[in-house]
Amino acid sequence: MTKILVADDDKAIADLVTLHIEKEGYQAITVFNGIEALKAIQSQHIDLAILDIMMPEMDGYEVVQKIREQHHLPVIFLSAKASDLDKITGLVMGADDYMVKPFNPMELVARVNAQLRRSKLLDHSLGKNEIISGGLMLNSDERTVKLYGEPIELTPKEFDILHLLASYPNKVFSTENIFRNVWGEAYFGSSNTVMVHIRGLRKKLKEDENKNKFIKTVWGIGYKFNG
Repeated sequence: MTKILVADDDKAIADLVTLHIEKEGYQAITVFNGIEALKAIQSQHIDLAILDIMMPEMDGYEVVQKIREQHHLPVIFLSAKASDLDKITGLVMGADDYMVKPFNPMELVARVNAQLRRSKLLDHSLGKNEIISGGLMLNSDERTVKLYGEPIELTPKEFDILHLLASYPNKVFSTENIFRNVWGEAYFGSSNTVMVHIRGLRKKLKEDENKNKFIKTVWGIGYKFNG
């Protein structure tokens, strides 16, 4: 059975999320602080995590950083922190989605389903495949990236974006196309989300230091991979 981790120090919210997750047919693992969340992920197979940010012991940002060191499971932040900067920070730290409290439980369930579908599609579609271009090597079986022989750590969404672009060198993708392909959801003006992940990718690919620019901005349209 699909296991969903629910981590929130507000018991009423945790119970509400758990109720709707279990109504959907998933098994909810409910905890109330960041340390318990991390222990749950380390001790059993979790398919998706729903994390509050402002938790005792260890906050959501720290938890998602620890998760990304070893796991690729989808993570949704569910937080009262509502500014655009908060949302961008959450995505940059490694979350796949971000919802603001108060929230519609049915929308949360829809987003959980979308993330799980996306995760399963990626798992099934990844065949033995390597893309090598200009010192960059992507292995889609292992979901690893090496830059001039050195491994670089990408978030799951950063990897998905890079793999999408690199799979079609010189093809221009609009931000809408990237969002639809990587997030597996309808586009709702999420150009900032794509832009933030592209910016993170460029930093990790050291495009400021290296002459080889892997991701090129096509002004007014989107992005392409220089193959």
